[in-house]
Amino acid sequence: MDTTKIGFDLEHRDKLITVTSPLLPDLSELMKSLEQIWKYKWITNNGPFHQKLEEELCNYLHVDYLSLFTNGTLPLITALQALGVKGEVITTPYSFVATTHAIWWNGLKPVFVDIDPVTCNMNPDKIEEAITPQTTAIMPVHVYGTPCDTERIQAIADKYGLKVIYDAAHAFGVEVNGKSILQAGDMSTLSFHATKVYNTVEGGALIMHDKETKQYIDHLKNFGFSGETEIVAPGINSKMDELRAAYGLLNLKQVDAAIESRRQVAMAYKEALKDVEGISFLPDLPEVKHNYAYFPIFVDADVYGMTRDELYGKMKKNNVLGRRYFYPLISNLSSYSALESAAPDNLPVANKVADSVICLPMHAELTKEEIERVIEQIVK
Repeated sequence: MDTTKIGFDLEHRDKLITVTSPLLPDLSELMKSLEQIWKYKWITNNGPFHQKLEEELCNYLHVDYLSLFTNGTLPLITALQALGVKGEVITTPYSFVATTHAIWWNGLKPVFVDIDPVTCNMNPDKIEEAITPQTTAIMPVHVYGTPCDTERIQAIADKYGLKVIYDAAHAFGVEVNGKSILQAGDMSTLSFHATKVYNTVEGGALIMHDKETKQYIDHLKNFGFSGETEIVAPGINSKMDELRAAYGLLNLKQVDAAIESRRQVAMAYKEALKDVEGISFLPDLPEVKHNYAYFPIFVDADVYGMTRDELYGKMKKNNVLGRRYFYPLISNLSSYSALESAAPDNLPVANKVADSVICLPMHAELTKEEIERVIEQIVK
């Protein structure tokens, strides 16, 4: 393998600071769970670990109904199906590609609106002008775990009779004034990918608000089966298996401690970077219980004296891996750039943010020395 193409010094791999690191359960505890699974040979199809994880996640997240999935993309696809969304869906270009891909996979047209320069979330001021007779839903994203303006979005949805599906992949455990952000809208989705605050290696969930919808979603994710011989809808196979459910139950026990460690990393970054001209970051909102999923900084090249990409390259050269997240914009990808709403003039803020962002290393295992090394790359 040609290691020169990887972009960092493999000879000093032990000194590499990665942008993220997965939260891992205790291996001996996981082995005990695996022994139970091996004993009963129930490895998928709504087994006891799966059922227990759904119950425990409902309790932890303060939601009434939740359905587990094998990844975080399939809940997005399934939510659009379950709500019978047709035509056009208003969404944000500033997200991971799965958000827009889910719309496309349902045969729908994504319509992009610009983002708020402070929160990086969909700007509610831009939604109404994007609504047409073909619009049937809005799909906002709680970017970096910062809550969208859910009250304004819901008011617009109610005015025009639109469904609201939140991509809450980053928002595990996030609350506003003591209420789970997952209670907003018609449905919300979560990702439990290895890079997230809470993970099941791969996995995800769909949050709904009533028992009947929960039952329908459970049918859809299992080929549409409602019984041994009856199929109620053209479903897919997106069930979470018992191994990952067992893993997830163990991680749920330690996620609060991990979030606290992340908070301390974020506080260290903010204190060190607060007076660096040309570098800005997202504020902590007093009414929000944050999960510190990411720590993005935004580089004003004219003030800082270095472009985002120059700083990104400098960090990589010194074995500090950041991530330009989200870059490029979804609207600038070849699959979507021909859409009228994807025109750069329609999305000036999103383009500016995408060209200036670097997410710094953020995970529960960062040491004081590693945090200082990251800061040294930025503070000149």
